Amino acid sequence: MRVSVGEDWKRIGVEMRRAMLGAAAGLLFAVTAVNCRGAKLELKSSSFQNGSSIPVQFTCDGADVSPRLNWNAPPAGTKALVLIVLDPDAPGGSYTHWLLYDLPARTRSLAAALPLQDQLGDGARQGRNDLGKTGYGGPCPPGHQQHHYLFTLFALDRRLNLAAGATRSQVEAAMRGHVLALSELTGVYRR
Repeated sequence: MRVSVGEDWKRIGVEMRRAMLGAAAGLLFAVTAVNCRGAKLELKSSSFQNGSSIPVQFTCDGADVSPRLNWNAPPAGTKALVLIVLDPDAPGGSYTHWLLYDLPARTRSLAAALPLQDQLGDGARQGRNDLGKTGYGGPCPPGHQQHHYLFTLFALDRRLNLAAGATRSQVEAAMRGHVLALSELTGVYRR
């Protein structure tokens, strides 16, 4: 099937934004260490597979609750974890759906439907998403185009110690120079 030139350019634009976001993340975070055993940090979900569609219950068209996530042990020296969920395909640029920071380094999973509160029982804090709310705000792309949702887990050599409700720019600034490893999980959603 042949797509129109307009659709080709739109697809190329999405790919370029994704590549630029990845390059910017690489420059911004400059991973400073690797796990001595050679193991990589690997983020997964039992709610959806990498590259597959995010189920409706985790979107604005369903219950709009966070999906279950899990990962392996982070590198030695990890003091805290950060999770950032972005939509790089959003019309106005990269859109923040979730900020979760100062997760204890011993944490290996997040249950589905985390509460929408400033601080969780383990001391982790949630920031403000681009909906202006604390916690997770699920996929809700305008129109009928498929969007990509990047779940990125960062292992840090220190806690951020930011107040609850921090913005993405505050979290990213505090992370700069402290990222030991990162892992990305991508889901897609179309309304």
